Amino acid sequence: MENFIFQNPTKLIFGKGMIANLAKEIPQDKRVLVTFGGGSVKTNGVYEQVKTALQGFEVVEFWGIESNPSVETLQKAIALGKENKVDFLLAVGGGSVIDGTKLIAAGILYDGDAWDLVLKGQAIDTLPLAAVLTLPATGSEMNAGAVISRKETVEKFAFFSKNPVFSILDPSTTFTLPKYQVACGIADTYIHVMEQYMTTPNQSKLMDRWAEGILQTLVEIAPSITKDTENYALMSEFMLSATMGLNGFIAMGVRQDWATHMIGHELTALHGITHGGTLVIVMPGLLRTLKTKKTAKLLQYGERVWGITAGSDEERADQAIEKTESFFRSLGLATRLGEVGVGDETIVEIERRFNKRKVGFGEDGDITGTVSRQILENCK
Repeated sequence: MENFIFQNPTKLIFGKGMIANLAKEIPQDKRVLVTFGGGSVKTNGVYEQVKTALQGFEVVEFWGIESNPSVETLQKAIALGKENKVDFLLAVGGGSVIDGTKLIAAGILYDGDAWDLVLKGQAIDTLPLAAVLTLPATGSEMNAGAVISRKETVEKFAFFSKNPVFSILDPSTTFTLPKYQVACGIADTYIHVMEQYMTTPNQSKLMDRWAEGILQTLVEIAPSITKDTENYALMSEFMLSATMGLNGFIAMGVRQDWATHMIGHELTALHGITHGGTLVIVMPGLLRTLKTKKTAKLLQYGERVWGITAGSDEERADQAIEKTESFFRSLGLATRLGEVGVGDETIVEIERRFNKRKVGFGEDGDITGTVSRQILENCK
């Protein structure tokens, strides 16, 4: 196990009716900027719960943070926050709203263009923020990460600031989610875990078992949850799996990959494909491309998650990859580039972008633009 320092300052407030706790958790003297997405919170009752809980607070609302939040939209929220001298932010929505709010919290204290912070990759000075999660997927409610797009240049980059002070997770807020969004959320969670797990074997028995436990839980609940999205018990498991999948717990002392995400970000930037939808296309292709390198971990994964014990090492590794892709397809998601209309021009463009940036993704930093092209070729 490698050296590490771990600290997660986010307070989780979990369960039905817990949105009412906002009044206790936000200091009374704060002027609050509440950020929202497209308006679904007005149809599922979340908006009224938030509004009721914040009675007596000075509140400014900003609406319209889109999926894959763009800096162009977030700059408007930053201007609104500066104009109203807000000093606390509350994100109400899914990972995109929380991601965007992280940049807003930094941008309000920054004199320049907020895109500078994204290109820098981090911000140290930020306003405090909290979250009310309505779409489990990204883990943004309990980590410091965000992913921000720029429409003008068709780019999408990761950005890190500070964790939410607290996050409220009420599984009942997810009951009205479209099945496609639930499927993408399950896939996103699954691949977050895989990016931390499917690397070098024998690093940590504890981290492996923890990661495998989340994967097994997702495999177990997926067939039922996509049919019964108003099942509180199932949604509780899903919501907590998404949070635990990317809050740093399963990453302690182990190496991480993240190449699937970096390639997926480019597919989203260039074609607007939903984040989870890109990941389920790239991950099987990455495993096919790097099968020899990742064989030992594939065998462990295949046996512990999928019960694969028969056949040669190569046959078992192939079965593990096939099971993974089949799982994504069982969620109703496309797993090949051709199914979403992505062709060779995009593959060449992603290789060009990565080569220009001189990237080296993966646990060993050896997934270059050239290797990324091979991965995408294996996603056809």
